[in-house]
Amino acid sequence: MKIWIATGGTGGHVFPALSVAAELATRGHSIIISRDARVKKMVADGAPHGARIARVWASGVGAKSRARQIIALSKIAVSAAWLTLRFAFIRPARVVAFGGYASVPVVFAAHLWHIPTFLHEQNAAIGRANKFALRWVKTLMTSFPTVDGIPANTTARVVYTGLPVRHEFLSAAGAPLPHASKLLVTGGSLGAQILDDVVPSAILQMKNKKIFVTHQTRPENVARLQKLYADNKIRANVLSFIHDMAGAIVDSDLVIGRSGASTVIELETIGRGAILVPLNINPDQVANANSFARLGGGFAVPQEKFTPKWLAATLTELFDNPTRLDKMAKKSLVPNNAVKTICDEVIK
Repeated sequence: MKIWIATGGTGGHVFPALSVAAELATRGHSIIISRDARVKKMVADGAPHGARIARVWASGVGAKSRARQIIALSKIAVSAAWLTLRFAFIRPARVVAFGGYASVPVVFAAHLWHIPTFLHEQNAAIGRANKFALRWVKTLMTSFPTVDGIPANTTARVVYTGLPVRHEFLSAAGAPLPHASKLLVTGGSLGAQILDDVVPSAILQMKNKKIFVTHQTRPENVARLQKLYADNKIRANVLSFIHDMAGAIVDSDLVIGRSGASTVIELETIGRGAILVPLNINPDQVANANSFARLGGGFAVPQEKFTPKWLAATLTELFDNPTRLDKMAKKSLVPNNAVKTICDEVIK
C-alpha cells in the first residue's frame, strides 16, 4: 500500500511522523514523506530506507504582518494545487498528516481525490492548522484522551492513540526513581528564562540544599548559572543541550519544565512526577499541563504563580516525602502504544 505521510515544520511534528513511517515501512508499505524547507535535514536523516521525500511550500500563518499572512496563505494554496495535480498521477492509498501548516495542502488534495485521510493532533487543545484541516479528514487521532476545541459539528471520527516517542523512552517505561534528591530542569531546546530565574532562587531559600540539579538552559546562560550554583555550594550540572533526554528523566526524581506535547508524553511514557510551567501565551501548553496534572503526576503552575517562595516550599515538601514522589511517578505513567495503534488504524 502506498502511504503519504505529511509532517509539519518543527521537530515535534516530524519525530512522531518518522516513527510511524518506519513502522509502516517495516510492515511492507511504500512510504512518501512530505516536508517543508525548515525540516529538510531532520526528515532526510530520519526517513526509513526506501522512503521518497516530497517538498511542500508552506509556512505558518500566525505572523502579525498582513503581508506575511498573505504570503503564507499563497504558499499553502500553490502547494495545494501542485499536490492535487501530483495525486492525479501518484495517488496514495492513505494520507497520514501530523499537523502544522505544511500538512494542510496535503490534506486538501487528498480530500479532492477521496483518499482516506488521518490527522494527528499532538496537544490537548487542537491547533489552528488542524482545526482548519479537520473538515477534510476521515479520522482525527489524538495524543491525549480529551482534546479541547474540537468543533462539535466535525464529521471526523476521533480516536485516542497517544503520541509516538523515540525507542529509548519506551525502553525506560516504569523505571524506578533513583531516590537521590535529583532534580531535572529543562526549558526545551531554547531554554526558559523563568526557570533560570526562579529555580536557583528557590533552592537558595531551602534549608536542605542537598538537591542535585541538572539544568538545561540557553547557551548564553550556562556560565552564569554554573557560577551561581557553585558560589552557593549547590551541586549542579548546567548544560545547553541534553543529548539523552530519556536517560536524564530516568536519572531524576522530579522534573521542572515547560509543557509541550512531546515533553508531557515523554514524562508519561517513563513515569515521572513534574512541575510544569506552561508558556503563558500558548493555550496548547496550558491544556497539556492540565491534562498531566489531572493524572496526579504533578503540578500545572501558571507563570505568575511560579515564584521562588512557592517553589522552595513545594520542593521541600516533595523531597522530604519520597513516598509522594513515588506516587506521582506511578500516577503519571501511561502505557505508550502510539506507533502500533496509529499504524493499525491507518491500514485496517
